[in-house]
Amino acid sequence: MKEDLAEPFKGATESHGKYISAIYRHMQILIAAELAPFRIGSGQYIFLMTIAGQERITQKALSEDLLIDKTTTAKAIAKLEAEGYVRREADPADNRYHLLYLTEEGRSVVPKVQEALNRIKNKTRKGITDEEYAFMLDLLKKVLRNMSDQNGDVNS
Repeated sequence: MKEDLAEPFKGATESHGKYISAIYRHMQILIAAELAPFRIGSGQYIFLMTIAGQERITQKALSEDLLIDKTTTAKAIAKLEAEGYVRREADPADNRYHLLYLTEEGRSVVPKVQEALNRIKNKTRKGITDEEYAFMLDLLKKVLRNMSDQNGDVNS
């Protein structure tokens, strides 16, 4: 008999945050295992894939797009650069910024990373219809918007 994954949360006040946290931890483990052969950590793949989707992006814009602080972004880019997947070039329009590009090695690893991410996504979607999945994403986006609301009103 399969163990009840909600067991650790029984008796506590029910909260979506507990489940989001548990899902995140499990996803990080799965992603780390899938991406280990490429020397890409669970914290770097999102940067790699975003750069693949919009090369010539600045580190600042990348941080803003991903809602991740600049220090974390800088560390992830440095790791991807050290692995030979990303390169930086000074922005000719403003030398204070660097534009990010994939290297040839970066371009060649992106499809492999995407396949790994698809395997994980398929595992997480087991038993969930497309409609349910879309609804879940909409709800999670609402939670994120609520949490990152710039007016700081926690009661709205």
